[in-house]
Amino acid sequence: METKSTSSFTNLVDQSVCPGDVVLDLSKMINQTIKLGGGLRQDCDAISVMKAGRLRFSKPHKYWVENSQKRYVPYAEDSVLGIVVDSRSDNFLVDIKGPTLAFLPVLAFEGGTRRNIPRFEIGTLIYVRVIKANPGMNPELSCTDASGKAAEFGALKDGYMFECTTGFSVLPHVQYLML
Repeated sequence: METKSTSSFTNLVDQSVCPGDVVLDLSKMINQTIKLGGGLRQDCDAISVMKAGRLRFSKPHKYWVENSQKRYVPYAEDSVLGIVVDSRSDNFLVDIKGPTLAFLPVLAFEGGTRRNIPRFEIGTLIYVRVIKANPGMNPELSCTDASGKAAEFGALKDGYMFECTTGFSVLPHVQYLML
């Protein structure tokens, strides 16, 4: 297998990569921080690809491999739709169509306190952000952005939700597609 190696990710962004490809040599980098998303891993001083797809980038310095797969695998900082399936005293259980149900703590809302607990009926559609997503554990969700503001997160009142492939869900400008 041929190994792709470059001094920066930018040469391979939006290009097809295969498992085993080395896309970056960290020994050549000085004082740079990068975030690795799904499909990439660090092996000593090299960043290598774990699954086939296209190498993607978002600011600031986040890289991942995008591909179409049968089931959504949650990663930290993903924004997803979920359906409330159970309500408990300290959290909600939310189905985000991943391998396991996700937890949404009752305090993970802007201004969330023990006195100000949101009420969601079972079946409520919510827009949330994945905070923690470790293999073998239930993902943790939040209805705030990184600065603690609600932004656009929370319960959705109007609209339709339908299931689609993971490849279709990440298409650019999906809101403009005619179905």
